[in-house]
Order: sequence, then structure tokens, then C-alpha cells
Amino acid sequence: MTEDTSRTEKIHFAVPRKYPEPKRLDRYLCGRYPHHSRALFQKLIRTAVVLVNGRRSKPAYLVQQGDLIDIELPVVETGVIRPEPIPLDVIFEDENILVLNKPAGIVVHPARGHMTGTIANALRYHTRELSTMGGLYKPGIVHRLDKDTTGLMVVAKTDAAHKGLSRLFEDHGRKLHLVRDYMAFVWGAPDRARGVID
Repeated sequence: MTEDTSRTEKIHFAVPRKYPEPKRLDRYLCGRYPHHSRALFQKLIRTAVVLVNGRRSKPAYLVQQGDLIDIELPVVETGVIRPEPIPLDVIFEDENILVLNKPAGIVVHPARGHMTGTIANALRYHTRELSTMGGLYKPGIVHRLDKDTTGLMVVAKTDAAHKGLSRLFEDHGRKLHLVRDYMAFVWGAPDRARGVID
């Protein structure tokens, strides 16, 4: 996948829905167009290549439902994601989902600078049944973990499972039941033995 900065495509769209958690413009665009980096979107926003409701904006602008976004995006030449025999630590699998234990040091899906050796490449090798909703470079990928983060990842094998899982993750446990627990190392001695850091 390569980015051709000499060729651009003009895109105009309206933000289709309200998000439970406000999303920054740069993060929103990065999620919508994952073949481009967040740094590129920040540059495009600052140089007025991205307009919100016909006006210049800032990367930290919080996207609202119905916002009209115009963007001139560099064309990305895409190919086919290659299956690679990378071992996966599969915790659970049925016909709808797959849960794996992601190790540190591996990127979840191809992006600039990481076209091979990703979880997505490994998933393509592991099974032919993966949701197509994430697009060509994110087969079955519902959520991501950073490269150096370990933890459980849920992968959708069908589009129906992908839709349901996406709703759970977007809800953040408000109405639907999804709990995410994180463990961290702490240096020093906190005042209390138990508590919540919000």
C-alpha cells in the first residue's frame, strides 16, 4: 500500500451518527480512512485541506452528527492482504467470533510502515471466515490494541457479529453489558490499597 501525494480525490460527506463519546476530528478521519496516518490528517486539517461545514477547523474539533466534511485525500494504492503463518494464541472460537490473546510487539492491522507481520495477516492464514465490515486491511477487526499492548481481542467472523460487537464497544457499558478490565504496573506506593482512577 503506497500513498500517492500527487493524486488526490475530493470527498464530501455528512457525519452519519452521534457518538456516545465525543471524537476528535483527526481521530474520526483516521478511523474512517485507516490507510492514512493520524499525523497526515492533522496536517491536512491545519492546512485547510479538510473543511467542516465549509470552514477551517482544528484537529481537536469534536465531530457532531450532521457535520459536513470536505476533504482532498491523497490516493492510496491498495493490494490484497497476504495470509501469513504467524502463530495466534486463540482463547475461544466458534462460527461467529474468535477471541485471541494479542502479544506485545505486533501491530493489529496493516498500515503505513507495517504491511506484513500483523494480526490481520495471521487471521487471514488462520481462517477464511472473517467479517468484511472493517474493509480490506482490517478483516474481522472490531477493535485494536496498540503494538506494545498485550490483551484479549475479539474478532468478528461474520458481518452480523461485527455489527453487534461494534455496538457493544461504542456503548461503553452504558446500556449494553461489556466490561473491559486493564492491568497496569505502578511505580511507587499509592495512598490507598484500592480505588478507581477516573
